[in-house]
Amino acid sequence: MLIFVYGTLKRGHSNHGYMEGQHFVSLAMTQPQYRLHDFGGYPGMVLDECNGISIHGEVWRIDADCLERLDELEDTAGGEYLREVVPMIPPFDQAKVEGYRYLRDVSEAPNIGGSW
Repeated sequence: MLIFVYGTLKRGHSNHGYMEGQHFVSLAMTQPQYRLHDFGGYPGMVLDECNGISIHGEVWRIDADCLERLDELEDTAGGEYLREVVPMIPPFDQAKVEGYRYLRDVSEAPNIGGSW
């Protein structure tokens, strides 16, 4: 499957080890309907349909074991992030690319735009 990463999972960042053995596909950007918020050591991508911008990140081809590790890291079971299809700009606009959207309150977290 294809996964979009935009923060600590990107190459050169603190959690990139979770991507070990997976295949980097390309740099990529979402459709302009999100914002990133800074939570100190990591960002959270939130939906912003009115004032959203494109989020810069990477697309990776991952296997089921990696997906399980990522879901645990992103605490999908605990409700911190939701893994869902992320609308992308070309060349990924026709592909099914999933990513992690932050679900908790962002009112105290600085809005950092579209890049971590």
